[in-house]
Amino acid sequence: MMQLSDRVLNLPQSATLAVASRAKAMRRDGLDVLSFAAGEPDFDTPAVIKRAAIAALEAGMTKYAPTPGDPEAREAVAAKLRDENGIPDVTANHIVISTGGKHGLYLAYQCLLDPGKNQQVILPTPAWVSYRPQIELAGGEVVEIPTTVESHFKITPDQLRGALNEHTRVFTINSPSNPCGTMYSPDELGALAQVVVEHNRSGGDVCVLSDEIYEYITFGETPFASFAACHPDVAQYTITANGLSKGYAMTGWRIGYIAAPSGEAGIAVAKAIAKLQAQTTTCICAFTYPAICAALTEASNDVENMRLQFGERARLAFKLVSEIPGFICPEPTGAFYLFPDVASHFGKTSAQGQSIGSAIDFAEALLVEKQVAVVPGDDFGGCGPNHIRISFACGPEQITTGMARVREFVDTLT
Repeated sequence: MMQLSDRVLNLPQSATLAVASRAKAMRRDGLDVLSFAAGEPDFDTPAVIKRAAIAALEAGMTKYAPTPGDPEAREAVAAKLRDENGIPDVTANHIVISTGGKHGLYLAYQCLLDPGKNQQVILPTPAWVSYRPQIELAGGEVVEIPTTVESHFKITPDQLRGALNEHTRVFTINSPSNPCGTMYSPDELGALAQVVVEHNRSGGDVCVLSDEIYEYITFGETPFASFAACHPDVAQYTITANGLSKGYAMTGWRIGYIAAPSGEAGIAVAKAIAKLQAQTTTCICAFTYPAICAALTEASNDVENMRLQFGERARLAFKLVSEIPGFICPEPTGAFYLFPDVASHFGKTSAQGQSIGSAIDFAEALLVEKQVAVVPGDDFGGCGPNHIRISFACGPEQITTGMARVREFVDTLT
């Protein structure tokens, strides 16, 4: 029998993708499953973006492209980060376009970490399920900073300061957050950045990896802010990870990008990431590069329209979830998730006799008995085992019907 590596044998499956896949399989079997599992907008990609890709394909853009991306697309990304996000001194040479945001993060961790060197990565939790496996695959050690519902799943400067030490290599932050559905204010990010700057000025060597994939999906009065722009001295320490999947409804296009730290030192980081990409995926599809330029320069009205609709869905979903007995959840301020605490129902039994001892049990019984798919929070770390993740990246009718089923399920627990 062929032997597989310990690396892959010990690699956990993505809980999010597993639940979404099971929901699809149940639908194929004829069951009326309502899925709130996948983080995928139900909107179509804006027409201006699709037209740009079609025109490029018809014009013969079907050959290999430069590994970090073609110059026009990289300059469009750099201009966006300079002008819209306020990140200083970003040029095309700081940008690497990757095969989705997830791949960009993987490349960054692989370039920052080494096995066997006792290098730590600070990770506020609950956090997206792929951070920990990617960090550990690169040889890093995850150091969690747990958060709570009461803190809106946000860490404080004192918590960050207490976690930093001589072994800290990376601080990963994701705002707006998957799975929490909350985000940091510009002032809150600035206070965290000040801690990083002080640590590095005192001899530390910490890189911030800021995952900003949900930047266009925000609600309420708090504006989005890029970590690299929230303090005058932090851009030189910050790698910004982003992509087109969420804000532009382009999940299947697999377009992400990494912006290396500002300055000449950052260009060396970008070259290292591009070198690693050259040995893995080489480049994305050539005819999608004009689509990147179109998205960043011509699709702002489409993005805003989707954001407004996500805001309406957020308010609806939060209202309905807040009315479910025993659910505790902060109001969503970004991304398209609710992350309610359902632990008050542990120790109960479902209508069909399923014992509810965990979020996994809760999600399993809900799927079987009410055909509603949610993601149990165990793999998100921190307080996650007491929570479920509900994605409202779907229409109001599904949200209303689905949350009614969840309420019916909870009302039958004894």
